[in-house]
Amino acid sequence: MPKKTTQATSFDKELFKRSVLYNVKTLYRKTLSEATNQQIFQAVSYAIKDQIVENWMETQKAYEEQDPKAVYYLSMEFLMGRALGNNMINLRAYKEVEEALDELGVDINVIEDQEMDAALGNGGLGRLAACFLDSLATLGYSAYGCGIRYRYGMFKQEIRDGYQVEVPDNWLENGNPFELRRPEYAKEVKFGGYINIYQDENGKNVFKQEGYQSVQAIPYDLPVVGYGNGIVNTLRIWDAQPVECFQLDSFDKGDYQKAVEQENLARNIVEVLYPNDNHYAGKELRLKQQYFFISASVQAAVEKYMKKHGDIRKFYEKVTFQLNDTHPTVAIAELMRILMDEYGLSWDEAWDVTTKTCAYTNHTIMAEALEKWPIELFSRLLPRIYQIVEEINRRFIEQINAKYPGNQEKIRKMAIIYDGQVKMAHLAICAGYSVNGVARLHTEILKNQELKDFYEMMPEKFNNKTNGITQRRFLLHGNPLLADWVTAHVGADWITDLPKIEKLKVYADDEKAQQEFMNIKYQNKVRLANYILEHNGIEVDPRSIFDVQVKRLHEYKRQLLNILHVMYLYNELKEHPDMDFYPRTFIFGAKAAAGYKNAKLTIKLINAVADVVNNDESIGGKIKVVFIENYRVSNAEWIFAAADVSEQISTASKEASGTGNMKFMLNGALTLGTMDGANVEIVEEVGEDHAFIFGLSSDEVIRYENYGGYDPTEIFNNDPDVRKVLMQLINGTYAPHDPELFRDLYNSLLNTQCTAKADTYFILKDFRSYADAQKKVEAAYRDEKSWAKSAILNVACSGKFTSDRTIQEYVDDIWKLDKVVLSKKPASKK
Repeated sequence: MPKKTTQATSFDKELFKRSVLYNVKTLYRKTLSEATNQQIFQAVSYAIKDQIVENWMETQKAYEEQDPKAVYYLSMEFLMGRALGNNMINLRAYKEVEEALDELGVDINVIEDQEMDAALGNGGLGRLAACFLDSLATLGYSAYGCGIRYRYGMFKQEIRDGYQVEVPDNWLENGNPFELRRPEYAKEVKFGGYINIYQDENGKNVFKQEGYQSVQAIPYDLPVVGYGNGIVNTLRIWDAQPVECFQLDSFDKGDYQKAVEQENLARNIVEVLYPNDNHYAGKELRLKQQYFFISASVQAAVEKYMKKHGDIRKFYEKVTFQLNDTHPTVAIAELMRILMDEYGLSWDEAWDVTTKTCAYTNHTIMAEALEKWPIELFSRLLPRIYQIVEEINRRFIEQINAKYPGNQEKIRKMAIIYDGQVKMAHLAICAGYSVNGVARLHTEILKNQELKDFYEMMPEKFNNKTNGITQRRFLLHGNPLLADWVTAHVGADWITDLPKIEKLKVYADDEKAQQEFMNIKYQNKVRLANYILEHNGIEVDPRSIFDVQVKRLHEYKRQLLNILHVMYLYNELKEHPDMDFYPRTFIFGAKAAAGYKNAKLTIKLINAVADVVNNDESIGGKIKVVFIENYRVSNAEWIFAAADVSEQISTASKEASGTGNMKFMLNGALTLGTMDGANVEIVEEVGEDHAFIFGLSSDEVIRYENYGGYDPTEIFNNDPDVRKVLMQLINGTYAPHDPELFRDLYNSLLNTQCTAKADTYFILKDFRSYADAQKKVEAAYRDEKSWAKSAILNVACSGKFTSDRTIQEYVDDIWKLDKVVLSKKPASKK
């Protein structure tokens, strides 16, 4: 592996080596030669942690002295990836650590591979949160990430007989060397019971929750290291413990269930991310999880503020809560509860503070993802919170009536409580001082379509913050060959100022630079090919086009369109064996939600097609299909580095932004996509000549959805190639032992059962346009110089898509934070 482009701020290599040897001895009673790779990983991590903790303490000291305004980034997910490599890079000590370990006879790559990805997230929402924390620390802003310490994550994906099987992701099996348990900051979180109203000596109503169950929220702090600046912020994830560990008296009386009741309540809350909510118990658990981490985080934020400040009415001057999608929206009512019930503020005073503290990021246009809770569940589980939400709703309806007298339709569309449901997005918009989308197109659709009524009533709240990614993980760490090449050509400023990477444009037509770039891409493809051979047992040709779609599996992301096109290409090769065809490797990676039937069936289809195509010697290996099991941050870094084609093929208007598209671009892959989400802005930056755009526009999709006029059976009847592919779903071509296996996918496209709208995501409508774009990809790839030029320009034009830019926009337009200055240079180990 090449050396990563980092230089230590101050790093004592000899002391580090002694620290590693000492840790191996004291942790495991072993010498280095006796220790396992996992034990050496732990020893190295603790040695790195020593330096981080010094900087962490210095950062907290600076925050105490300078008292900056802080953002609390509240999120159900933080998809952090592995910590060791990222921490070494941001300490600017990677090269020195690599050399030190080499001198000890240890391979740094082997050691990094011992770390399991932290199972604290699943998709783009959680990875964005992780990138944001990295940027906040690197830019020098006071920030706290707040989430849940899931013991098993969402799940670890295994592929058995082509099917996704969910198994526990036991990422804490060997412990987490970078976390700090902070029981001194534990908080009690209450569920259920009822509310009694008393009057105090002044005749004021006092609301008291009684007959409740409660759990202890125990914080674990993880360091978030800024790049080369000594700043270390905190990701605080909450674990749950019973208030009473074990009720011995109940056990002795034979009531075994009651004896462990408290323990079960606590354990269930933090067991998994996104428990299946296809049933009532799952919905209840999700709501418990949300209130659990929000209540603990808001309590902690208020307590921290009050230690230094006397007037809770000025809370918003030093604290802002950013709600990462609707999951944390209960923070609004929880802050109101604390301000009124614990600090005695009036409703108007509490509302003034809350509406200046909370800001909301909308991450989806999909109505299904805008959370709604049954009133019965919400009011039973969170009785005081429901009372507060009910009052917020009553007052909000008064405002709607005042602006739109007698307009019941406005109330139906905008009320927070309506039709037996509590609508969390409506609460977030009503109470938030800012509402932002995450790509320009997404924000415009919110304003003009999904949230149009809210935008008309309160336009000043709405703004756009196009998402971004951290180049430090996805280029500097994930693609060291390319990172070194970029630095050699334009300097290292891009590491903290990604727009500087545009200086690469002058090399786009340089033949020597093109050859170097393509050689780097080839080496990264070899690396991924070796990974695929090891994990999938499939040989792929690194000289073939690596066409990649890796992302959460959802019907609107259209992995089905991709695999149907592979089936079409395979048919073409079988019918025309001598056709001119450039070899392709189609690479998929995706997790499907455990209860999402069609998504899981799509995974089975991809693997069924792979079994047929990969084992058909008659096509001479011209097509290979690979499904990478358990897609996650650590293997994503290798995938992005190796990709030639970035599949961003969501139905136009459905993808809020996407960030995988940016990671591919940064690593020199060309986008094959619809004009959806951030694809629009990517094409603007790099130019249409250096991407492959197809399909309906968002306006066309919305028009079909609103007014009809699309019948997929017409395409089925008139396009024999499409008809053949669809018939193969039900004639046993890919499931000879169960021809009906893929019937539900067939039905979803043609609606033969009349149970739902046909081809909801316009797969057949876009099929021909997609196939034509794929032909253009093949033609372009044959011209290596032209392809290399486009690839280099994609890297050079990626500067806009850094999360550093996104965070600075949040700071300037929403949060109004001040930078923190450390009194001394980043600490080295003593």
